[in-house]
Amino acid sequence: MNVSLKNIDAVSAILKVKIEKNDYTEQLKMNLRKIRQKAQMPGFRQGMVPIGLINKMYGKQALAEEINRLIPEQINSYLRDNQIKILGEPIPNESEQKKMDLDVDEDFEFCYDLAIVPDLDIQLTKADILTTYRITVNDEDVDKQINSFRESYGSQEIVDKVEAKDLVKGTLAELDEKTPKTDGIVIEDAVLMPSYMKGKMEQKKLIGSKSGDSVVFNPYKAYKGDEAELSSLLRIDKSAVKEMKSDFSFEIKEITRYVPAELNQEFFDQILGKDAVKSEADFRDYLKDTIKIQYLTQTDQKTQIAIRNMLIQKADVSFADDILKRWLLFSNEKTTKEEVDNDFAKVVKDLKYHLAKEKLVEAHEIKVENQEVDAMARRVVRSHYAQYGVYSVTDENMDNHVKEMLKKQETVNSLVDRVLDEKVYGLVKGLITIDEQEVPIEEFFKIAEEQK
Repeated sequence: MNVSLKNIDAVSAILKVKIEKNDYTEQLKMNLRKIRQKAQMPGFRQGMVPIGLINKMYGKQALAEEINRLIPEQINSYLRDNQIKILGEPIPNESEQKKMDLDVDEDFEFCYDLAIVPDLDIQLTKADILTTYRITVNDEDVDKQINSFRESYGSQEIVDKVEAKDLVKGTLAELDEKTPKTDGIVIEDAVLMPSYMKGKMEQKKLIGSKSGDSVVFNPYKAYKGDEAELSSLLRIDKSAVKEMKSDFSFEIKEITRYVPAELNQEFFDQILGKDAVKSEADFRDYLKDTIKIQYLTQTDQKTQIAIRNMLIQKADVSFADDILKRWLLFSNEKTTKEEVDNDFAKVVKDLKYHLAKEKLVEAHEIKVENQEVDAMARRVVRSHYAQYGVYSVTDENMDNHVKEMLKKQETVNSLVDRVLDEKVYGLVKGLITIDEQEVPIEEFFKIAEEQK
């Protein structure tokens, strides 16, 4: 057996695997004998079918299977022994591959195209400047968060007088001039919210009314002909909305108001856990620190993206584009050539970052410890809870979540990769010059939007 490599250029090569008869003969005979032992054929006892007949029936298939076993074994061995790193997988060559006939040929030569990993030299110095941002949190930001929590943890209360955001329940009755219309629409359990009304004049007729009052208004004018709103309120088909321009009486039976939660110990305990804070001042300080942490994640993400882009730019290398595109098509039957062409620029960027990252990890001997993977898993869990406004996670819940996450190897690999990313980002930040700027929240998001 012979394996040889012909370099086309710095990033592509053709690998040839020559298989001769004596490379597979003995193993092929053994495989055919195994087939014979299990073969059942009319006129012969099991295991007694003539080997010539077995060879005639199964020889071609057995030869193909043995060749398919030998090829990847030899390729992997050659690449490993010669320390050749490739992108993707070897794919069949389309120019030098000769036709083969398993019925006639005894010696075979297979040709494969390889996309070679290019030589990469990442140079990072203090002359490389990266602008990062640190968000300042003011009292208004804390107030917004508190108001959001108060709304989320508020309660419904029955009140006497209607305000714009109240839910008003009552009976709607269609009028014929000033009296109820015969066979007109009557809805006993209608629900209105004045603030949803687009017609301000009709809205004002309800605001200030009391429970027990009967208010006359025009739904069509109130919702300015909005088909969805009117069909839902009057319980008619959307096609009938245009013709429904009558006045209605609305007898108010109940007024419900959503009242934001009060800033008291019960409220603090609901948000942060029992006795986590004891006063509004402590609560505000806690929220301020929490908001800083939340936005620190976002500023870190922006910094990481900037570092990633810097490494991609530093990875000034070329790839065997044609081979890589063919490999992407070859490895996924559902992918089309158009999709590969459209996505290839992103693929190249990802490859450049991956190679730059590998180079730095290797050069600086970066390792990932088990406790670092565990810590990353806990950060992921906390972040997940925080998305839903939960900032206090019990140790038991945290341990259970992390335990489940670490059961899946795919998840572990992802966590390891995230730890490596952060270590690489930290390394890069230490090698270059960081220009950190303090900005308010609004300005940060404006900058982030402009730099997309």
